[in-house]
Amino acid sequence: MPVKIRLARHGAKKKPYYRIVVANSEARRDGRFLEIVGTYNPLRDPAEVTFKNERVQYWMSQGAIPTTTVKNLLKKEGVFANPL
Repeated sequence: MPVKIRLARHGAKKKPYYRIVVANSEARRDGRFLEIVGTYNPLRDPAEVTFKNERVQYWMSQGAIPTTTVKNLLKKEGVFANPL
């Protein structure tokens, strides 16, 4: 069961709001997940990103792979310092 750290879309039409979740790679985008580890609001200027740093580090140590978008957000926030 490969685990990924990815975005789950919420919010209204034309007003996206994302949760950063840890989920099984086979689960649907907005479906079942293991844990919420942050949020991302692209409508704010600048975009608002929050993380639970210790939980992100824990899941990455357990083998969770961030998607490209989440990896870029982590790098921007300084959580993901060493690229894989």
